[in-house]
Amino acid sequence: MTLGLAFAATPALASNSQQSKMTDCNKQAGDKKGADRKAFMKSCLSKNG
Repeated sequence: MTLGLAFAATPALASNSQQSKMTDCNKQAGDKKGADRKAFMKSCLSKNG
């Protein structure tokens, strides 16, 4: 039963990590607009860690 709970919690952790990464990238993007912002966000979100 414990093993099942560990697997159930994993997607939530991944989601929180992705949300945190999105928040950080949004802050770093600053005043970028349009294509510049899109390119920056793509690069930022694709970085490991």
